[in-house]
Amino acid sequence: MAKTKSSYFCQSCGYESPKWLGKCPACQQWNTFVEEVVEKKSNGVPDWKSAGSASLSRVNKPSKVQEIVYTEEHRLVTPDKELNRVLGGGIVGGSLVLIGGEPGIGKSTLMLQLALIVPKLKVLYVSGEESEQQIKLRAERILAKPMSDCYILTETSTQNIFKQIELLEPNLVIIDSIQTLHSSHIESTPGSVSQVRECTAELLRFAKESSTPVFLIGHITKDGMIAGPKILEHMVDTVLQFEGDRHHVYRILRAIKNRFGSASELGIYEMEGTGLREVSNPSEILLSQREEPLSGVTISATMEGMRPMLIETQALVSTSPYGTPQRSATGFDTRRMNMLLAVLEKRCGFKLGAKDVFLNIAGGIRVEDPSIDLGLVAAIISSHEDIPVSYKICFAAEVGLSGEIRAVTRIEQRIAEAQKLGFEQIFISKYNKKGLDVSKYQIEIKIVSKVEEMFSLLFG
Repeated sequence: MAKTKSSYFCQSCGYESPKWLGKCPACQQWNTFVEEVVEKKSNGVPDWKSAGSASLSRVNKPSKVQEIVYTEEHRLVTPDKELNRVLGGGIVGGSLVLIGGEPGIGKSTLMLQLALIVPKLKVLYVSGEESEQQIKLRAERILAKPMSDCYILTETSTQNIFKQIELLEPNLVIIDSIQTLHSSHIESTPGSVSQVRECTAELLRFAKESSTPVFLIGHITKDGMIAGPKILEHMVDTVLQFEGDRHHVYRILRAIKNRFGSASELGIYEMEGTGLREVSNPSEILLSQREEPLSGVTISATMEGMRPMLIETQALVSTSPYGTPQRSATGFDTRRMNMLLAVLEKRCGFKLGAKDVFLNIAGGIRVEDPSIDLGLVAAIISSHEDIPVSYKICFAAEVGLSGEIRAVTRIEQRIAEAQKLGFEQIFISKYNKKGLDVSKYQIEIKIVSKVEEMFSLLFG
């Protein structure tokens, strides 16, 4: 006989408590505890292959590290190059990938597009949110003739889903979305902490035992976190975040966690009427087309994972009309901006204490790479003095507290990207000069060691 017990779960973070609490001790949220009935099976966790339960017949034994035979994982390379890059080179067999993003950002479109373009594979697209007719309309808009055998299943019961998987034996499974599924082994409503955790565990066992990759689409909370327990992100192999503004056409697919590749890669898409189009050269969309130089605007070379990008950094310095200066930064750390302003005032003599300073990273992206420090400093000085910086000049260096220009990593890739896009000059640190063959570049490389040197070279 199955034992049942009742527990209270925080619907914000998944914290479990034996009794109701007004405030969650983990995430500090109020009135988030909901009672859920948790059913404990006496013979272990239910198997994904049937509605009943079965214990694992295989018993693992410890092995020496030297005796373990390693075979490189087989990857499914898709026609979507941006997705391949973010996943680390392709889809790994048996991997569980979680994709989160705001409502209406394009998660379902991205996954349906993947299901349609993967060639010569049997793909099962499980939807708990839309009807077959709705998915059919979107599929015809994305791709008139699918390249794969794409099957659509509108179902929310995991037991029924696994029955259809056994009959179909697909090569790829897509779940839209994990919050709509429910398992009969848990007596709680779909979307609750217990249901999300149990459904993900069943899909995880299926993926590992059958070596079939599974993609999960996840909802996010108002705080931008993936809905459900935090353990959900620990269970899966890869966590992807689909970002962007619904009022703009560009979307960013960012890897937050990846067991099979780098967690600092990103892919860029453009939302069109026929679906998502890959953007192979993001530098071109992040740079505005200016016919004449403008003050307070510079170009910086940054890195996102292994990918060099040139971005437009904008600054506005104006007199504070109310006596209390404002400091605001969009796409950049405000504390680091305050540090750069202090360096300019202490080391270079610019009186910015009574000035309003606003920074913006064009294109709606957020950058944490310190290599854009020099470009931001140049933009602040340019706006303060109202002297434009040539749009044929870019910057790639970090600024220290004493005003020194520090070296950055992968300087060769940054210089090559600037040269490819037609820039004439690039400012770098003199500490990056070691081991750098300047003669193989057509772009003029300016070597500086202090902010004052950059100021004199730019503005005289």
